[in-house]
Amino acid sequence: MTRPALSVALPPSKDVVDYALAAEHLGYERLWLFDSPALYGDIWVALGRLAEQTQRIKLGTGVAVPSTRHPMVTASAIASIEELSPDRLTVAFGAGFTACRAMGQKPMKWSELATCIRQIRGLLAGEVVEIDGLATQMIHSSGWAPDGPITTPIWSAPSGPKGFEVSRQLDLDGVILSSPPQQGEHHAWKSNALLINGTVIRPGEDHTTPRLVEAIGPQYSTGFHGIWEMWPQALDQTPGGAVWREAMLPARPDHERHLAVHEGHLCYMTDRDRAGVQAAGAAILSQGWTGDAESIRTRLDQTGAAGIAEVVYNPVGPDILGELAAFAEAAAG
Repeated sequence: MTRPALSVALPPSKDVVDYALAAEHLGYERLWLFDSPALYGDIWVALGRLAEQTQRIKLGTGVAVPSTRHPMVTASAIASIEELSPDRLTVAFGAGFTACRAMGQKPMKWSELATCIRQIRGLLAGEVVEIDGLATQMIHSSGWAPDGPITTPIWSAPSGPKGFEVSRQLDLDGVILSSPPQQGEHHAWKSNALLINGTVIRPGEDHTTPRLVEAIGPQYSTGFHGIWEMWPQALDQTPGGAVWREAMLPARPDHERHLAVHEGHLCYMTDRDRAGVQAAGAAILSQGWTGDAESIRTRLDQTGAAGIAEVVYNPVGPDILGELAAFAEAAAG
């Protein structure tokens, strides 16, 4: 049985280079960056910094949201990163649930996302592509972008039947999954990665331990954000959900509600998030892969047996470097 490679996912920030260098030293395979302009720094600026200041670790967008940029802007950004660090970049695209909701917009339709991916692929291949009824092509002179065609691997992060259907139709190079595939399903993809979160529980820790609360609280409360957007009635059945909702509702007027819902998403806990997490009690221990070191190794073995090639760990909280080191140590035994 082959263990999956270990990678990491983080939002772009001023500290992302320090985190990337630590991940590189710890042996992580790849660093995937989130793309939510209302919440984090710019993904392409961050990737440019990483391309110049890291040596080995692979880079990825996990995931880029095409609706926030013209396809030519995205294609040119991809070309720029390839010029700085050839063959280290993988570009995964997604519908942008949080990126769009945090701006009060609906996520992209998968049909729209498919069109954008085809357009970006065509541009990178050097083709003339029709965008908004106009002929568009990458016409960079030699020395201003890599010589084409540019063959950066393109992935997606499918969700729901439509997302998986479109990803298969596009014959993408890989997919980022949020849950393990069904029996044999991994064979449908050229490559795959599983996004996970959680924290390694140290001896003597429980749901009241401040370090543990800070390390998984932002992840647990992010569940409130998603439930509010998709099934708000389910908050009453979610540990801490009703408390979070009652704290969140007065934080902003109705037309600004989305700003209160998504503030701090996967970074830190707002006061309303913290109230929900406290009310949830021991339920926060069910978040992601939270468990002792042995349980982390067991889950890695099970994930490899299920056909996952890469596990992408998303640490949060005030001690990202400590979380990266603890997870890598737990995985290695």
